[in-house]
Amino acid sequence: QVQLVESGGGLVQAGDSLRLSCAASGRTFSWYAMAWFRQIPGLEREFVAAISRRGSDTDYEDSAKGRFTISRDNAKNTVYLQMNTLKPEDTAVYYCGAAALGYDTTSKFSSQYIYWGQGTQVTVSS
Repeated sequence: QVQLVESGGGLVQAGDSLRLSCAASGRTFSWYAMAWFRQIPGLEREFVAAISRRGSDTDYEDSAKGRFTISRDNAKNTVYLQMNTLKPEDTAVYYCGAAALGYDTTSKFSSQYIYWGQGTQVTVSS
């Protein structure tokens, strides 16, 4: 089992930045690729960014490219999402997920993530 706890969400204005953190406990953190997804009530959870087990490979949803950066610190069992130039359409609950994938593999499919955190709300006002 892996327990994931997100933090860092909040209410910000358009153009501001936030850094989300996801702290993991339980099994060895470096065994898992990690990702951030977001969800608006009534809609499906959508992919934002993913990072491979060793941090060598990353992938981003198109609207996140150039604005968001995913990173991980395996010594601290933590994955981060730095979000810059936030827009109102970024408003959602952000979830981190863990997937048992190969060393340099990422995935944008939520079905491959077997552990999830409880989510952190990000609200961007215009």
